[in-house]
Amino acid sequence: MIHVVVVDDSAFMRKAISTMLEKDPDIKVVATGRDGEEGLELVRKHNPDVVTLDIEMPRMDGLTALRHIMMEMPRPVLMVSSLTVEGAEATLKAMELGAVDFIPKQLSKVSLDIVKIEDDLRAKVKLIAKRKVRAPSSARSVASQVSALTRQVVSERGDRPTAERRPVRPGGPQLHDVVAIGVSTGGPPAVQKVLSRLPKDFPAGIVIAQHMPAAFTGPFAKRLDGVCAISVKEAEHGERLVPGVAYVSPGGRHLRIDQKISRIELSISDEPREALYKPSATVMIESVAQGVGRRGLGVILTGMGSDGMEGVRALKQKGGRALAQSDATCVVYGMPKAVVDAGLADEIVDIDDMGDAIITNLYK
Repeated sequence: MIHVVVVDDSAFMRKAISTMLEKDPDIKVVATGRDGEEGLELVRKHNPDVVTLDIEMPRMDGLTALRHIMMEMPRPVLMVSSLTVEGAEATLKAMELGAVDFIPKQLSKVSLDIVKIEDDLRAKVKLIAKRKVRAPSSARSVASQVSALTRQVVSERGDRPTAERRPVRPGGPQLHDVVAIGVSTGGPPAVQKVLSRLPKDFPAGIVIAQHMPAAFTGPFAKRLDGVCAISVKEAEHGERLVPGVAYVSPGGRHLRIDQKISRIELSISDEPREALYKPSATVMIESVAQGVGRRGLGVILTGMGSDGMEGVRALKQKGGRALAQSDATCVVYGMPKAVVDAGLADEIVDIDDMGDAIITNLYK
């Protein structure tokens, strides 16, 4: 039985989340709290497997409560987030502090998506309850881990950190010039770890499909851009893919690449509308396979389900390479597992080593 504590200042949200969770006989909501202070006491008392935590609450907000949880009694925490820019920024901060994922706060809206939200919520709780969560290092945040890996010095551009340690690049020609990263649950800290390892003169363009709502991808890209030596931005339709830049697919839409005679362009579209995830890692990586073939490198990070696996299959058929995150370092070992189980991964890599592995695999 998975025990959950639900913390939210809204009585409706406490009831809605509890009802959704307890539709699964393996999940029991052992207590609900109205604010961060009450939530902390309930976590101490009940020692739950998972906590859902609102962000905006009286007396003690969710971020403060999260800091206490991760310092005193680390465990999987899902943030309850509003789908706004402000909500996105707070949620991304929460994930830096140790939260593993989020659920949308707009559960009160009557929508055909409500069943999918329920299913996702229960699936996330059941999957993350099995994972060991460690308190972030000394400063208790992933951001502090990133700063330990990057020296905050001024580059010649005057506005970017410089990667502290660069892996030695192998001799011989560069064989891959497009890196496609597919990622979902637990993704923001993982992507930050990977991109923060890449030097400013990284010689390939990067496209990223992170399962996120539309309001989140812009703030996500901006946050990454502030801590990485490479540039990171939300992708725009028709822009040119250039080396040393990472392009995050806009939430709710698909990102593809289109190989022209002398350049690679990015394409943003709603098709296929029936795709389970938008953005879809498979749609993106399939476009890399079709556009650049063996010049593509696919990277599948933490996430539920198998999105990206068929894209990697197409890429491998064209002679490209693929890396998968290791089980031990995933929040949810779903997407990488699908690639590994299908025999499509050239290497299985811990998240701390993935940036270096990407660099060396450009030359394999």
